[in-house]
Amino acid sequence: MNSSICRTLSTICFQAGMLSIVLSIWIWWFVNGDSPEEQAHAERFGIFVGLWAPTLLILSNRFDRFADKAKCLPGLSESSDKS
Repeated sequence: MNSSICRTLSTICFQAGMLSIVLSIWIWWFVNGDSPEEQAHAERFGIFVGLWAPTLLILSNRFDRFADKAKCLPGLSESSDKS
């Protein structure tokens, strides 16, 4: 993978991680129902969606670091980065 692909994947993972946090709060707050079972389901589903955030943010960090290292690797020329 070249550095531009890694940067794009890093950005996508970061945005998905932020969306996961917002979506988790939204689910917990607005999907509540009237019965205790519906409220419990909304709480568990909000937690489940919120657990995606750390994984996506770690992936974003790793892709960003890999993009920095990809520039220095032997065998990668400037012309292969642009394609």
